Amino acid sequence: MSRLLADVNSEQRRAITMAARHGLVLAGAGSGKTRVLTTRIAWLIEQGVAAPQAILAVTFTNKAAREMRIRLSAMLPLDIRGMWIGTFHGLCNRLLRFHNKDANLPQLFQILDTADQLAAIKRLQKRLDIDVDRYPPRDLQNFINSAKETGLRPHDVDAWDEWSRRRVELFAEYEAQCQREGVVDFPELLLRCYELLQRNEPLRRHYQVRFRHILVDEFQDTNRLQYLWLKLLASDGAADGAKLFCVGDDDQSIYRFRGAEVGNMRAFEREFQVEEVIRLEQNYRSCGHILAAANAIIANNRERLGKQLWTERGHGEPVRIYEAFSDTDEARWIVEEVQALVRDGMLRADLALLYRSNAQSRVLEHQLFSAGIPYRVYGGLRFFERQEIKHALAYLRLIANPDDDTAFLRVVNFPTRGIGARSLERLQDVARDGGTGLYAGAARLDGKPAKVLGAFVALIEGLRVEVQSMSLADMVEHVIERSGLRAHYQADREGQERLENLDELLNAAANFAAEHGSSRSIDESGDDAATLAEFLAHASLEAGDHQADAGTDAVQLMTVHSAKGLEFDVVFLSGLEEGLFPHENSIMESEGLEEERRLMYVAVTRARERLYLSFAQTRMLHGQSRYNLRSRFVEEIPQSVQKWLSPIKGASQFGRAGYFQPGAGATSPPARARAPEPVRRDLDGLQVGQNVRHARFGLGVIVAAEGSGADARVQVNFGRQGVKWLALAIAKLTPA
Repeated sequence: MSRLLADVNSEQRRAITMAARHGLVLAGAGSGKTRVLTTRIAWLIEQGVAAPQAILAVTFTNKAAREMRIRLSAMLPLDIRGMWIGTFHGLCNRLLRFHNKDANLPQLFQILDTADQLAAIKRLQKRLDIDVDRYPPRDLQNFINSAKETGLRPHDVDAWDEWSRRRVELFAEYEAQCQREGVVDFPELLLRCYELLQRNEPLRRHYQVRFRHILVDEFQDTNRLQYLWLKLLASDGAADGAKLFCVGDDDQSIYRFRGAEVGNMRAFEREFQVEEVIRLEQNYRSCGHILAAANAIIANNRERLGKQLWTERGHGEPVRIYEAFSDTDEARWIVEEVQALVRDGMLRADLALLYRSNAQSRVLEHQLFSAGIPYRVYGGLRFFERQEIKHALAYLRLIANPDDDTAFLRVVNFPTRGIGARSLERLQDVARDGGTGLYAGAARLDGKPAKVLGAFVALIEGLRVEVQSMSLADMVEHVIERSGLRAHYQADREGQERLENLDELLNAAANFAAEHGSSRSIDESGDDAATLAEFLAHASLEAGDHQADAGTDAVQLMTVHSAKGLEFDVVFLSGLEEGLFPHENSIMESEGLEEERRLMYVAVTRARERLYLSFAQTRMLHGQSRYNLRSRFVEEIPQSVQKWLSPIKGASQFGRAGYFQPGAGATSPPARARAPEPVRRDLDGLQVGQNVRHARFGLGVIVAAEGSGADARVQVNFGRQGVKWLALAIAKLTPA
């Protein structure tokens, strides 16, 4: 037996050694999918089934691609740097640079990240004098990206009125601007690559013959265009086409808002006539009670391929559930639990506080800060998105491509050079009239604008000459010095951290050159300009990854979306209330609710040893108090794995049926109990805690009251209909 198959379970072995045919692996949370996918590649090579250059491996993050390369290097006595392993965008970038002329792109085309794309759209709208209130830049950006991610160009988009026709026209203008400047955005990388392969039959056939095995990670997150790209490379399932080996988990598909289509898994199974679906159900991460909760929750989704997680780790501790009076009380309780766990010897870094919405973090952060507990908000500004890094990269982009107007505008007056808004407006007018970019337009100015902008152009021209014979790291260092960035941040009292980041950019450049410089294909040019373009593309692609900064031992705060792919000894999941989780925007549609349940499944399966679930009777969100019932997801957890914790003294609990419930000492939600004696008011015979009926809203329970007589009004929790204040003189409530 191959050494590669040591210590794998039977289902993992089936997946790794599957014959050369299309395969779908349903890999549950914590089931070792990365190991299976990587070992499958190593096994194909070791057994002589495929040569390294015949394999294409697609991941969704650069971090995952790096991890795959590291694992393969340890498994195989080969130099695997020439293998095509990367993200969809990274692989398409590589292919387009090999065939830039066929793709109608300049050799050194630049990649716009999300922020630069938005800046380019704003610049377009300003040039065309577009009403940004009627056509908000971010909305236009989402429209353009959504169209591209479904494979649509402006002429493919339906326009049914003047407003939508104008949006399509702006889409076309934006594409023309990008083509003129020699830049592409993220969706364009994939769409341009797909169109190139689709229309160029010899080129398409070349890659179809070369890549005989295509392996895809996180297949549940693919969008329509990504699936079409895979189908194209695999000859649409033809018998002589490449074999697709797709690994994913439909229960963890949580990116519908980004265009991910979980239905691609069923489509693949059907269209490629997949003979066997292998399920990886043994979980190596979580204890049994946590998995029981996850299985019970996700079982309520109807549109799933189906699997049941299990573990040999034993039952472990029950799922702890806590109801607080308010979000402040909830946060305070969480912090007290964190302090107790740390006193017991647990590292803060092993504790994660998860929430559905970023708006929930404020109260948690406040309580952590007040208690003096170090914490880190995961998913903050990443390295290549930091201000000083983007400034340095903009200078480098101008050296590589002077027609990049987005880079030009970012640094033309940073550090300050006395270039005012009027000078820039004049430059934009001249460039528009002459049909050129801003850089070229500067030569056609006169007066003061010509002097100040000419000095900036002279700086860039000087840099382009000075860096020609430099290594990539020396080039970056020289640009930081000569541009004035280092001096600017040295003069800033708070600039030390930014200076350290600029120094780290030098390290990034040196590491990139060391890792990629010696792996250049003979098809690629070996000059420094090409190396710079590759580094800039690398920086843009890296900006999309979620990477936590190294630092001191700190509690981790993050949204559930950010937590995907991570795991922690202890997980606190707060805000489990109807309208919050599941989110109110998703409750009324079946697809949205099923995605919310998948998101809950992801959250639960992040925990290894202990899971806390909490919710509050009242919560401040967007400046308003919200009164919600506890989430249906809490009720979907079997009582046998629950442990209800004591509420804060004096707080009353509401169950979804609208009854007061004391949680003290209970291990599961208790049956109906008597409420504390309410304050007596003249409420036409009604009282707080009483079940009532309304002609429009249906059954509810009175949770609060104020005023008396003709001015009396009550607050009623109507479950799915929400919590409402009603004037008794008008509402016509009747006892239920």
